Amino acid sequence: MSQVTAPQDGAAVLDAEEIEQISRAAWYYYNDGLTQNQIADMLGVSRIKVSRLLEKGRQSGLIELRINSPHQGSMALQEELIAAFGLADARVVPAAPVGTAGAARIGRAAASLLMQHLVPNDLLAIGWGDATSTTLRYMAPVFPQSNISLVSLTGGVSAYIGTTGLYGPQGFAHLIPTPLRVSSPELAEMLRLEPYVRHVLDMALTAKLAMIGVGSVARSATLVRYGYCTATEIELFTRRGAVGDILGYFYDRDGQILDLEVHRHVVAVTPQDMRQIPSVVAAAAGPEKVEAILGLLRGRLANILVTDEPTARDLLRRI
Repeated sequence: MSQVTAPQDGAAVLDAEEIEQISRAAWYYYNDGLTQNQIADMLGVSRIKVSRLLEKGRQSGLIELRINSPHQGSMALQEELIAAFGLADARVVPAAPVGTAGAARIGRAAASLLMQHLVPNDLLAIGWGDATSTTLRYMAPVFPQSNISLVSLTGGVSAYIGTTGLYGPQGFAHLIPTPLRVSSPELAEMLRLEPYVRHVLDMALTAKLAMIGVGSVARSATLVRYGYCTATEIELFTRRGAVGDILGYFYDRDGQILDLEVHRHVVAVTPQDMRQIPSVVAAAAGPEKVEAILGLLRGRLANILVTDEPTARDLLRRI
């Protein structure tokens, strides 16, 4: 939508004739949808003159443009998040209408962002969790067409990757064939040294782009639901300063990985090694995830964020 207003203080001074010409040109162009050639005929001037009138109107403040879109606030928040946390990119989706599944909207936004960054024959490294699986379901049809392959950053991914149609004889997915967490540090170390597991872990670090979820320390956390941690353990980790986890590694409010015994049971790329991947996309939203996302961003454990508008506002308020 366009508006024609009086020139702002400090704007270029326009004479009465120019103001009238700019006003007519702006009305015809923005409100009536006429082309610059049609306006030129109506005003008896050249098309270049019309273009200059419109530009002068914008520069002087006589013409103001306003985008009436539910995405307007989201796009502004994206820029604020990028500036506040030094991100490479961000996507913020508008708040979900009542009755709409927020996870699906985040998944669609993450899938859209990833497809903008991926090119044919690329390798996408993937973490573990609901956000990743939701995103992959939206992306599944694209992988065979673009010959894009997946490689897992953690064990346990096969628990949900089968629902996406990407794991099978087609060979689009290279997964660590272990659980995320195993019974002892000794077993975890043995598995990490197994040739196939080692090759997948090494391959993951050659990816240019990774997609991870952000785990919370709520009793309903995905790690608890899948049986990798108990609610009692989560409470203990919280008392030791944990605010969230990535790839099964828990970190504090500053994004520092905690010294916890559970980490020695995890079969996954370490957060430190993951820094070798140039672009790490984290997708998460909701009030229960705010502290976890804040810690993640403070520790620079990811450099691209996909979230929703209420979560983005909460993050910016807590800087």
